[in-house]
Amino acid sequence: MTDLKIIEERPINLSMLREEIKSIKKRDEELGFRTSKVSELLEVLKIVKEKEAEEIFEKIEKLNVPRLKDIHIHKIIDLMPTSLIELKNIMTGYSLTVTNDNLEKILAVISEYIKKK
Repeated sequence: MTDLKIIEERPINLSMLREEIKSIKKRDEELGFRTSKVSELLEVLKIVKEKEAEEIFEKIEKLNVPRLKDIHIHKIIDLMPTSLIELKNIMTGYSLTVTNDNLEKILAVISEYIKKK
């Protein structure tokens, strides 16, 4: 088996993963076992489109919330919380404290895209 090297490690959201799997499928024509299972799951889940996910990411990033990193923003995009309690529950998974004002700003950005659906 060939040695694999990790070139870059960066967080992505589910819509980005779906697009990446599509490009792999075009390149390789057939997916591996695990990749095909993930692909099937992604087709069933209600995920925002990649363009919308990028817009949400940029808007949340522009809020300049202290200590909020890419991985946190991608997790918020994956789960698309509809209430302040849901957003707080997502953030408790990380050792990160965010003020209620900042949480409300994030929720306002997300609620714009939830209303579109």
